[in-house]
Amino acid sequence: MSAPQPAGKYQDDEPLERSTVPAQAPTANGGLALSTQCEFPAIARSASRDRFAVLVHAKAPSDVARAPLDLVTVLDVSSSMKGQKLELLKQAMCFVIDQLSPIDRLSVVTFSNDAIRLTRLNRMSDLGKACAKRAVLSLGVRYSTNIGSGLRVGAQVLAGRREKNVVAGMILLSDGQDNSGCWPTVLVPPSFTSAGGGGWPAPIHTFGFGTDHDAAAMHAIAEATGGTFSFVGNEAAIQSSFARCVGGLLSVAVQEARVAVTCLHQGVRIQEVKSGAYVSHLGADGIAATIDVGELYEGEERRFLVLVYVPRVRSTEEVTRLVKARCTYRETATGLARHVAAPAAVVQRPLELTTLPAPSVDVERERVRLAATEDIAAARVAADDGQNAGAVRILESRLRAVELSAPGDPTCEAIKEELRDLSARVGDRAEYQKTGRACMLVGMSSHAQQRASGMDVEATSKASAYLTPKMEEMVDLSRESESTRKQKQPVKQAKVEEV
Repeated sequence: MSAPQPAGKYQDDEPLERSTVPAQAPTANGGLALSTQCEFPAIARSASRDRFAVLVHAKAPSDVARAPLDLVTVLDVSSSMKGQKLELLKQAMCFVIDQLSPIDRLSVVTFSNDAIRLTRLNRMSDLGKACAKRAVLSLGVRYSTNIGSGLRVGAQVLAGRREKNVVAGMILLSDGQDNSGCWPTVLVPPSFTSAGGGGWPAPIHTFGFGTDHDAAAMHAIAEATGGTFSFVGNEAAIQSSFARCVGGLLSVAVQEARVAVTCLHQGVRIQEVKSGAYVSHLGADGIAATIDVGELYEGEERRFLVLVYVPRVRSTEEVTRLVKARCTYRETATGLARHVAAPAAVVQRPLELTTLPAPSVDVERERVRLAATEDIAAARVAADDGQNAGAVRILESRLRAVELSAPGDPTCEAIKEELRDLSARVGDRAEYQKTGRACMLVGMSSHAQQRASGMDVEATSKASAYLTPKMEEMVDLSRESESTRKQKQPVKQAKVEEV
């Protein structure tokens, strides 16, 4: 194992491209949109409600100017990558390089038993792209798999930057089991965890390549750094999987987003915030809460459930103002600090309710999604303990509940498909170890962040969950390039024997 290098080792990043374009004005479409919706429109004045759900919905703007990217790719070149795997990786990396522009910078790091930085953080000018492609096309396999070594060198590349692009990210690909003997979270450099000070320097998006990788380690690395975990069981789909990830990184519209929720009525109290992977803080008095959302891609959405106590009210109170939601964030392309507030979440308070009003479809959909996510996590724990039949029962029970909740709703239909697929993969121990564990972790990663990760893009419609237009656009470009490449391949001529 190579010894850790000082954080400032790689202070040779190519200077940023200097723009001559004047600073841009804020987006014309008003930036991030924020709204709230109550579980029910009305509660009788004489009634109180416990854990009444208020949905907070944030959506990033579309069609905004693109911000420049610093991208570090950390690639496994252990002996198991030989042959077709390595060739597919080279093709995928060349596609990624082609999608970057001179405002972006890329560094290529490889690892086996130790790690090597093949290229410094270069601007993707014609010269920079040519240099990166030469490095990628010259890749050859070496020895064993030391993921920690690759991550340390990748972290040093980002830490040593003399100048920084607005957006940064790391891609980690591995097809094997880490041989360093470390726990998965120990593999992550301290500077990449939320406890490392100053927040995450960049998300690490991990890709489990093939069916023999350490899915638990790759998921843990992504989870610890705010990245996503993707499972590429069909090795030929690696380019489209990379394309989806890069499409997101090239469309970061909002950074440092933080949602604040404040109670408006003296008797209303926040009891819990359902925020998934996003850290939330609830005040001891229950009057206010915050959610650290971070980055959003163009058109990307986040939904959070805020569960509140609604008290009985005076006989003259016709409306109860529950909570106010606000969001502060930085517009990525301009660097401008922005603020948006949603209208107050209110419920009507009639003297009596003769019939219970229908619940909000949006709130019900979010409840279904959260319950399914919790059961997927529970089924994973059961399967890891060898209780595969128990894991199937958990998933099938949740499937029946979803079928009763919102028939025909597209989101619920996608969740049903996911539960059926996972149930089929966990019943058999061998299949669970081959694909089931990775697929469960993909679902947990994607739902927790409400961000597209997924399995083979071509293999299942589940991969389209949370997919943004820019990500879809990049996947389409990937498919077009693969089709063109196949058309250019020479046709093998049948051998004609001499007579």
